[in-house]
Amino acid sequence: MVSLLLPIIYLAFIGLGLPDALLGSAWPVMHQELEVPLSWSGGVFMIISVGTIISSLLSDRLTRRLGAGKVTAISVAMTCAALFGFSCSRSYLALCLWAVPYGLGAGGVDAALNNYVALHYASRHMSWLHCMWGIGTTLGPYIMGAALSGGRGWSMGYRVIGFLQLALTAALVLSLPLWKSPGGSGGGAERTRALSLPEVVALPGAKAVMLCFFCYCALEQTVGLWASSYLVTVRGIDAVTAAHYGSLFYLGITVGRAVSGFITMRLNDSQMVRLGQGILVLGLVLVFLPLANSFALAGLIIIGLGCAPVYPSLIHATPAHFGAGRSQAIIGVQMASAYVGTSLMPPLFGWIAAHTTLRLFPVYLTVLLVFMFVSHERLCRSAH
Repeated sequence: MVSLLLPIIYLAFIGLGLPDALLGSAWPVMHQELEVPLSWSGGVFMIISVGTIISSLLSDRLTRRLGAGKVTAISVAMTCAALFGFSCSRSYLALCLWAVPYGLGAGGVDAALNNYVALHYASRHMSWLHCMWGIGTTLGPYIMGAALSGGRGWSMGYRVIGFLQLALTAALVLSLPLWKSPGGSGGGAERTRALSLPEVVALPGAKAVMLCFFCYCALEQTVGLWASSYLVTVRGIDAVTAAHYGSLFYLGITVGRAVSGFITMRLNDSQMVRLGQGILVLGLVLVFLPLANSFALAGLIIIGLGCAPVYPSLIHATPAHFGAGRSQAIIGVQMASAYVGTSLMPPLFGWIAAHTTLRLFPVYLTVLLVFMFVSHERLCRSAH
């Protein structure tokens, strides 16, 4: 049953990534049609982020009650409804309202799927599944771009992704008999109730892993948001080249996760995280040193490769660090910490850069990497 379910989970990870970059790719057109300022996309993004944090924190209770399969199907259905809602929206207020089920659905499926894979599959599948997420985030803007260039408008782009999510929802519903029950193997046999947030935070290693996820996602999102600006403003690279290499950063993550799946056959999860951190150091050095611009561009791609194994390996190690019965609660808190880091730290760097200089970009990333390294080592010590 588990092997039959695996293709469905791979599709689910692609579906998880499909909507993630839609708002950014469509907003230059959307804000004009909705007659709102360009900066107002941040409001929709924040609503989605708050929804993902809430559903991540509730994932343990919901998964124990309904099971991972039903939570995943319901969450994808909520995201699907939100996408159709976006496609029909003709006001900014409507977008904000539909952003609520969008965020709740995205956080629910993310936490439930990651925990299920961590419990039931080898580390290589976690890396490859997150590679599938990267493919989804690449396909989403491509579909939106095709809709815009074809004169169909951004609404059609959201509608197409909505239909794909609808098909995925149907596949998940049909696959429900393949999912293990909440009380079955790896579903919480070590305890009989969901843990409260204070109880989760009090677990040995919980604060360390929360900080680790916070720092990793803050680093990844800060690079994605500010790397091109740094290359143009500080390095004097033309905007087209900077944007191209900015996209190669994400390609580095996706390709790196595909390769990481094979490396996990030789290295354990903690070693994979350390490997990624070592590659990150190399990339940051190339970006930071006053060498030719080609080194900085190569460094950006290497940073993407370094990011690749960290997130999936941290998630996959959760049952080993905290026990199968606690893993859903911990992963929910990890996801929430990740979303908080993604939401807060890139804007914080923008504020710092506005009051100082963009030259602090690699310094800021280095600080995040140091905290990530220290917290991961503390996590490993607490688990043994």
